[in-house]
Amino acid sequence: MDKFTGVNVIKAANVYFDGKVTSRALEFADGSVKTLGIMLPGEYDFGTEKAERMEITDGLLQVRLPGSDDWREIKGGDSFDIPALSRFQMKVEQVTDYVCSYFDESGPSPD
Repeated sequence: MDKFTGVNVIKAANVYFDGKVTSRALEFADGSVKTLGIMLPGEYDFGTEKAERMEITDGLLQVRLPGSDDWREIKGGDSFDIPALSRFQMKVEQVTDYVCSYFDESGPSPD
């Protein structure tokens, strides 16, 4: 999907890591929320409250998901899921554009 329609945009930006990671929240009519963001090159450690699916629309990074010691390459067009109440690490190699979807405790449904 290249475009979201019928959404409310929260004007205030979410700013992390001294401005190297930023996003804006979108609220949909069904109550769901997504964030659209940009990450500059760097190494980041994130924590989650809800389960998330991170879709990379452009860019290149390495991700280490919860419970793994291995790094996985992620590029534009790829996505990955993160469980609720967990931590994961990323090494962003290029400016990276992303969409993050949030889910209840059960997490995203399988594709």
